[in-house]
Amino acid sequence: MNKTIKYDLLLAVLAAAVFAALYALMYTGFIGPFWRLNIIIICISVIMSASLNLINGFTGQFSIGHAGFMAVGAYTSAIMTVKQGQSFEVAIIVAFLAAGVLGFLIGVPTLRLSGDYLAIATLGLGEIVRVCILNIPYVGGASGFMGIPQLTTFPWAFGLMILILFLIKNLVNSAPGRACIAIRENELAAETMGIDTTKYKILAFTIGAGFAGVAGALFAHYFYIAHPSSFSFLRSFDALIMVVLGGLGSISGSVVGAVLVVAVSAVLADFPEWRMIIYSVTLIILMIFRPQGLLGNKELSEHIFRRLKKGGERNVA
Repeated sequence: MNKTIKYDLLLAVLAAAVFAALYALMYTGFIGPFWRLNIIIICISVIMSASLNLINGFTGQFSIGHAGFMAVGAYTSAIMTVKQGQSFEVAIIVAFLAAGVLGFLIGVPTLRLSGDYLAIATLGLGEIVRVCILNIPYVGGASGFMGIPQLTTFPWAFGLMILILFLIKNLVNSAPGRACIAIRENELAAETMGIDTTKYKILAFTIGAGFAGVAGALFAHYFYIAHPSSFSFLRSFDALIMVVLGGLGSISGSVVGAVLVVAVSAVLADFPEWRMIIYSVTLIILMIFRPQGLLGNKELSEHIFRRLKKGGERNVA
């Protein structure tokens, strides 16, 4: 227990240091508007990547409809702030609950499937959500939900990102999380050992969907608008790339994958004709030489903690 507390405190100190450094650079103007925008996008992308990794990486499912839950979070949170006059805090909670409930309702019938069948089902359901939104005049229909106040700030985005990463980390290290990992490793063996595989798959799917809803709320309240085209299959595909790039089953990998994908896209923004080519070639090379992702299923923070511990022991000696 003491080791876990020390480990969490170390991570909290590192997160606070990163936040303070970035906030100071933004306040002094060293980080301009363009990179300030991309840092917010990175925070939102980390939430999307980590929440999808909970489903795909830790539980071993194959979902590619994550953008649908992001859309639900974006629109429900916008309804709360614009139509109902509620605070941003209430909007975020409602976005989490709405996306989580939808994830549960979708998960019950679909998570009995596996592999390609599950991927096709989640893809179809994600598109159903988007098409339904297109035909609801109350939320703007095909024109999108406009006039959303810009309530998402760097402290909000960074704080929620750290909170969600912490919650996912603790979930993975809990008994339900170990059950999810057992399902990933061998679902038949997990069933033989008495694990209710359907229950834990639905649990991971529901929580992952809820966190995607939070990402949607942050997205809508930063860009003033929630448009159906922003939550197409490509949005789900981007999240999947981040997970695969960083490493399936690694929370640190989710962070690294999201940072790299957003940063590379930002750097190549002035070269749109080359951006997708470089992007695709890089992914092909990675899949050939590093199919498990940059970090595999390892956690970068664990290596940092071990090195600091070894350094402390040497100094004492």
